[in-house]
Amino acid sequence: MSIQQSPSAKKTVLTPEGVAKMEEKLEYLKTVKRREVAARIKQAIAFGDLSENAEYDEAKNEQAFMEGEIATLENMLRTAQVIDDEDINLDMVGIGTTVRVLDMEFNEECEYTIVGSAEADPLQNKISNESPVGAGLLGHKAGETVDVEVPAGTLQMKILEIRK
Repeated sequence: MSIQQSPSAKKTVLTPEGVAKMEEKLEYLKTVKRREVAARIKQAIAFGDLSENAEYDEAKNEQAFMEGEIATLENMLRTAQVIDDEDINLDMVGIGTTVRVLDMEFNEECEYTIVGSAEADPLQNKISNESPVGAGLLGHKAGETVDVEVPAGTLQMKILEIRK
C-alpha cells in the first residue's frame, strides 16, 4: 500500500535561496548530526543499565526529534513550489519581492522581503506571505497606501518601492 498525497495538501512556497538553505540543513542533519547522536547513544549504552540511564533517554529523545526534523524537511522540499526570479512580477508585491514601505503612523520606513512561511525570519526582515503584514501587502502596487490588519489594530502603510 502506498501513501498518496492528498490533492489539497498545502504546498510549501520557497525561493531558490530557501531551497538551498533547507537542502544544506538536511544534509547536515543526515550526515554530521546523525553521527553525533549515534555516538552519544553508543556512549550512553556503555554506562550500563538502560532503565535508569538519563543520558541514554536524552540521546534517544534527541534522535527522535532529529529524525522528525529530517522527515519534515524532506516533505517540505518534496512538495515545494519554487518561485524563480523570472516568476517575480515587480509591478506588485508578491512572494520573492522586497518591498520598502512607510508606516504612516510613525513616519518610519521599513523594508520587508516577502517569502513563504517556511522561510520567514523576522530578524532578517523576511516575512511570510501568510503573516498579517505580508498578506496585507500582497497584490498591491508601488505608490498605494494599504490598511493592514494586525492583532494590535490597523497599520496604514504606503508602498514606496518593490524590487527583487
